[in-house]
Order: sequence, then structure tokens, then C-alpha cells
Amino acid sequence: MLTTQERAGAAEARGGMVILISLIATIGGFLFGFDSGVINGTVKGLQAAFQSNSVGTGFNVASMLLGCAVGAFFAGRLADVFGRRGLLIVAAVFFIISAWGSGVAASSLQFVLYRVLGGLAVGAASVLSPAYISEVAPAASRGRLASIQQVAIIVGLTTAFLSNYALAAFAGSASTDLWLGFTAWRWMFWMEILPAAVFFLALLVIPESPRFLVMRGRQDDAQSVLTLLLGPALAAHKVTEIKASLVADRHRPRFADLLDAGSRRIRPIVWAGIGLASFQQLVGINVVFYYGAVLWQSVGFSENDALLTNVIMGLVSIVAVAVTLAVIDRHGRKPLLLIGSVGMAVTLALMTFAFLHSTVNATGHVTLAPAVGRLALLAGVAYVAFFNFSWGPVMWVMLGEMFPNQIRGSALAVSGLFQWGTNFLVTMTFPLLLHSISLTGAYGIYTAFAVLSVIFVRKMVHETKGVELEDMRG
Repeated sequence: MLTTQERAGAAEARGGMVILISLIATIGGFLFGFDSGVINGTVKGLQAAFQSNSVGTGFNVASMLLGCAVGAFFAGRLADVFGRRGLLIVAAVFFIISAWGSGVAASSLQFVLYRVLGGLAVGAASVLSPAYISEVAPAASRGRLASIQQVAIIVGLTTAFLSNYALAAFAGSASTDLWLGFTAWRWMFWMEILPAAVFFLALLVIPESPRFLVMRGRQDDAQSVLTLLLGPALAAHKVTEIKASLVADRHRPRFADLLDAGSRRIRPIVWAGIGLASFQQLVGINVVFYYGAVLWQSVGFSENDALLTNVIMGLVSIVAVAVTLAVIDRHGRKPLLLIGSVGMAVTLALMTFAFLHSTVNATGHVTLAPAVGRLALLAGVAYVAFFNFSWGPVMWVMLGEMFPNQIRGSALAVSGLFQWGTNFLVTMTFPLLLHSISLTGAYGIYTAFAVLSVIFVRKMVHETKGVELEDMRG
């Protein structure tokens, strides 16, 4: 029996070391956000440098998402072979190479290859950073520590927006030479090298997941890590518990578990996960993140004003996520999703109304009357706030807890594939919609999906607040 003093010592060890490890792991989330947001201010520069049309521009912007889908889908299996920390180190190297290569690319093909490489890193980090934290954190603080990942993603996005704004303002525009004869948009990508290098170096000094070490038969190494985290009194006991849990898990999860044993049809809970993952993107949020600068310039904002608007939206996103973290365990997941869906439907409809009243001159430049422009801006900011109060963080929370233990890994892999695949579809099609049915038509489509998401949440989503993971039903 452990004394109170020994338990306090173990808690103290965890309190310091686990927080440090978690903060290092969430740099992966920061890079996830930065890599997703940096493209926002470079679109005009890419068009000028590579002479790309709307299809080419869409693919240049969306190419990273192909890598994200692959990285997210396979990261779990590869982490069982190479380790959580080991695969995160590989992801950090990919982040560095992608940031450097995207800036030096001399053609669309080179740019796409480097962005896909970065996408592999983003997809892996989106899955492995929270998984690694969960495997080293105590149950009492695991939720709060894992939630830091979502905050880190938004901070990464906002940092990318700030960096893009500052570089473009200093150079005069994203397409103007900045330093050493290179244009500002290239430096926007190179800014990511610094946090990626910090991530790589920091990962070298933190331990591997003790669960992975036990799984690979490295009990002595696992006990050393657990001694660091728990103190010697609990380490040996914890290794025994992990070994026992692995021995008890004789039926390895497989994709066939996603089918109902009787009808052999996909389980309804899996369709719910796919729906959550897909609707999060079908409401058009990443059009704002990836094309925000182009969007606001197309309705009359200057380049600097458009980039500053992105910064404001990033800060609003941080505040909205912080509010969500404060209320999600008190009020539940489903009410937040419903509030977000209704709020996004209304604000997207207002943006569609504003764009409907825009005027186009002989050169194709779109302008808004001052009052209508203010309406579009306020509705856009409110839309981002509603998304980050609801679907942004809540979708990931629900996917992590809604599935029964047996199918959780497989269902997450499928849901993650749909999430990144739908992200790619929306991002790729926006330039085509912009040039075929205009901003009014594009935002009308996103409004329709926001309305459909209200119906989906009411019919398909079940509340998971306060339900133990072992009590989830498929």
C-alpha cells in the first residue's frame, strides 16, 4: 500500500513533467494550424509566380490536404511500428522540408510535391499529438491536456495570419521582393522552419510512450519512463497493469468491426462519425482559412486590410475555443453543435445576401457599398466565432469519445479520411465556384449545408456528456 506522501510525490512528478511533455507535443498542433493558415496570404503570389488558372490555383492550395488524408489514415498503424514519438520526429522533419521547399519551388509541380509532404506531417500530427498526450497523462487531467491541441491549432493559424500580414505590409504586397531577392510569399512559408526546428529538437528530449514500449517488449525502458512520470513507487505497478491490459485484449480491432454483425451494413454510429467529420468542412470554414485574403480583396478590401481581417478572425477563434473549453462539460456536446449550426446558417445567409448586392466593374473587380461591406465583414467574423465555439473543437471531442472501444481506432481512421477528403473537395472547388457562380452561389451552397447540419445533429447525434468510454454503444 502506497503512503499519502508517495502518492503526492507521484502526482508532483506528473504535474511538472507531463505538462512539459504535453506542451512539446502540442507544438505539432501549432504547426498543423500554421501550415494550414500560411497558404492564405500566398494565393496571389502563387498565381503570379506559376501563371496558374483557377483549377491550378485550387490544386496548389488544396494539394496539402491529399497528404493530410493519407497521413491521418496511416499514422496510427505506423505509430504502432515506429512509436508515437518516433513518428512525430519524422513529421517534424517533413514540416521543415516542406516549409523550405514550398518557398523555393520553381513550378506548380514542385510546389505541390512539397505541400503534399507537409500534408503528411499535418495529418500525422493531427492524430498522434493528442494520442501521445493521452498515453502519458493521468486520467484526471487527460481531457484538459488533450484539449490544448485545439487551442494550439488556432494559435498556429493566427500566428500564420500575423506573419503573412507583417511580411506583406513590410514588402508592400505578397508578390513584391522582400529580402535577398525573394518575394514576400516565399518568406511566408520559410517562417515555419523556426517552429518546426524547435519541435524537432524538443522531441529529442522527451520520452517515448510507455504503452508503446511495453507493447514492443521493452519493459525496462517503459519502467524508466514511468519512473520519470510517476516516481519509482508507482512505476513497476503501472508496467504490470499495461502488460495485463495488452494480454486481455486478444481480439485485435479490425475494419470489419464497423459492420453490424447481423445485417453486415455499416453501423449507424459510424455514419454519425462520417457525418460529423464531413459537415465540419461542408459549411465552408476552410475557404475562410485558405482563401480569406482573396475573398476579402474580391469584395473591395486592400491586400493589407484583407490580411488584417484574417488576424482578427484568428483572435476571435481563440476566444471562441476558450469559451467552449469552459462550458462543454457543463452543457454537453449536442447543444453546442446545434447552436453552432444555427449560427453558421444565419451568418452564411447574411454573407450570401451581402455578396448578392455587390457590383462588378468592366475589369471584373467586385465592390460592395460601405454598409453592405460592413455587414459582410461582421457576418464573417460571427460565422468564424460560431464555428470555433461548436463544430471546430466539438467534432474532434465527439469523434474521440463516441465510438465503442472495439471500433474506436477503425472508426477514427475512416472519419479522419472523410474529414480531410471533404476538406480537399471544398478547398479545390472554391476557385471554380468563384469564377462560375460567384461568391453568392458559393456561399449559398455553404449556407445550405449549414441548414442540413442542424437536421443531422438533431437526428443522428447522441449526447456523450458524462458517459464513460466503456459505456458507449454502437
